[in-house]
Amino acid sequence: MAHYQGPLLIETTANALRAARKAGDTTWRGSLDLGRSDGTATLGDDHWGWRGASYPYPGKVKPRTIYAWDGEAFEPVSRFEGSLIKLVPTAWGVPTFEIDGIKMLPTSRESPLDDARRKVALVEPRGKVVLDTCGGLGYFAACCLDAGVARIQSFEKNPDVLWLRTINPWSPDPDAAEAAGRLQLAHGDVVEAIAGIPDASVDAILHDPPRFGIAGELYSQVFYNELARVIRRGGRLFHYTGSPNKLTTGRDVPAEVAARLTKAGFRAKPELDGVYGTRG
Repeated sequence: MAHYQGPLLIETTANALRAARKAGDTTWRGSLDLGRSDGTATLGDDHWGWRGASYPYPGKVKPRTIYAWDGEAFEPVSRFEGSLIKLVPTAWGVPTFEIDGIKMLPTSRESPLDDARRKVALVEPRGKVVLDTCGGLGYFAACCLDAGVARIQSFEKNPDVLWLRTINPWSPDPDAAEAAGRLQLAHGDVVEAIAGIPDASVDAILHDPPRFGIAGELYSQVFYNELARVIRRGGRLFHYTGSPNKLTTGRDVPAEVAARLTKAGFRAKPELDGVYGTRG
């Protein structure tokens, strides 16, 4: 799908546009793409202009909501088809997303892109073929591209997440010149698709599944055996787990995951907020 090229509004930018018009300014400078770049908007009485197009001033803009132009009005970047999924602004500019109110990426201490960069660095993607099992907004893929990956195969099961990627200016576009054909993004369930990946054909794996309660199959011994099959010996893996239920039940999910990965053939240990492993 083509990537959205129009402005994105959040509460602070919408308020700043209205305040500048009220003050009698004829221009306003700031970011209308979630901090990706700065630009200048021209301010009229009833409309404002940006990149050669004209838009009405927005009405009430809710906090924790991103708005995109749909051709007639600014609408929240969200969908509800069984689950409510929405793009959510952060203090860092780079957005996260939520499914039924559950935040899908860590954002309390740093940008989700910076968080992804630290994890990607563990697998050292430069010159490698990388499997990205659960692509999400594509931040793992973006960091791999920046780091000089040879090729990254990314899977995303949820079509609404793929739609969010087309709106989010921080999500990498597989068709963009800077990707140079290195990002292959597929709409599919990696649990099924991995059977078609040849043995020892990838150099590294990034595995960022939803919580165990949502997608337990992505934490199963059967799936970990498949990860061990497709990665070459010595290849590196990072598996995000977080620490769900640790305070309430004492359950140690990273330790459980490390044990299953070890059984599959990895040398695995807890690292950052997940598990790092190398194929033995």
